[in-house]
Amino acid sequence: MDFNVKKLASDAGVFFTRAVQFTEEKLGQAEKTELDAHLENLLARADCTKNWTEKIYRQTEILLQPNPSARIEEFFYEKLDKKIPSRITNGELLGQYMQDAANDFGAATPYGSTLMKVGEYQRKLGETEREFMQTSAISFLTPLRNFLEGDWRTISRERRLLENRRLDLDVCKARLKKAKVAEAKASAMPDFQETRPRNYVLSASASAVRSRHTPPHAEHELRVAQTEFDRQAEVTRLLLEGISSTHVNHLRCLHEFVEAQATYYAQCHRLMQELQRELARFPNTFTVTPSISAGPSGVAQSAMPAAPHSKAMEADGLKIEEVQAPAAGTRKAKVLYDYDAADATELSLMADELITVYTVPGMDPDWLIGERGNQKGKVPVTYLELLS
Repeated sequence: MDFNVKKLASDAGVFFTRAVQFTEEKLGQAEKTELDAHLENLLARADCTKNWTEKIYRQTEILLQPNPSARIEEFFYEKLDKKIPSRITNGELLGQYMQDAANDFGAATPYGSTLMKVGEYQRKLGETEREFMQTSAISFLTPLRNFLEGDWRTISRERRLLENRRLDLDVCKARLKKAKVAEAKASAMPDFQETRPRNYVLSASASAVRSRHTPPHAEHELRVAQTEFDRQAEVTRLLLEGISSTHVNHLRCLHEFVEAQATYYAQCHRLMQELQRELARFPNTFTVTPSISAGPSGVAQSAMPAAPHSKAMEADGLKIEEVQAPAAGTRKAKVLYDYDAADATELSLMADELITVYTVPGMDPDWLIGERGNQKGKVPVTYLELLS
């Protein structure tokens, strides 16, 4: 291992000197070379871009993957340069559970068949979500991460180098100022050359130190420092002006992200509409058929429909105009949903209205006779809330 102690000591000394100088500048005890206004604006714009890009990147990660443990796992896979394993989405997992439950309950039962169908569409929704996450990660997250981990690190490195060049320039300015002050003091003092002892010898090291602090030497160091500072300022300025290109690239990525979101939500909407149409074909066997309560005397009504007579009545047809309300057994019901009558034998309903309902012998148990003023017709039980 090549370990240079002298270089290490020199670097440590430079670091300490710059730290002291930086502190003095903050306290107003040392002069500071100010950057031009254009470069200062570019620096402020770059800092703003970095801060907001970082926030947008982190929040988009949370949007696409709410699970923090999964995000940490993906982070380590990326750092180890390994392929991230495919992970099942919550929608796919829910769909799998529903289909497994349907198999246990019996796929031929109403509940089991519905679970099977809903589980199928939940898995499709999960697959659509996974495609959206992958597309967004490639088209939006990756460019943002490349900027933060690539371009911004290069800009930060050149900015630190520019700051060091500025500190070196300020040191040279201070050194030239001190050299001129010392030279002015020396020229004002009388010449004691003749009064010096004959054995007075100026050491070589003292001569070298004095020669380094003369105005000509200090001016040369200042010119070199100024050249290096100007060169580094130009490099930094060119990098910072590239932020405009970064904005253009991120704008394009943002459009792609919005397009991916629109496609994802459109697919979800289409799948849910398909699922609703599928469920509409299923029988409403989840409704428990209510029975008309007994009258005030507590005796059960004899007008309850009997299964053998029900089919006969349906075959003969039910004439609504001939149906009469029983003396006892009518109830009030609140309409839950709007309902449009399919034919003249049915009664159209409006949500939240109150009607009188009752049943007649031989009538389908899923239907009741409803009356509203002079209007009368069959109404579906599932659209009603029977009141006491």
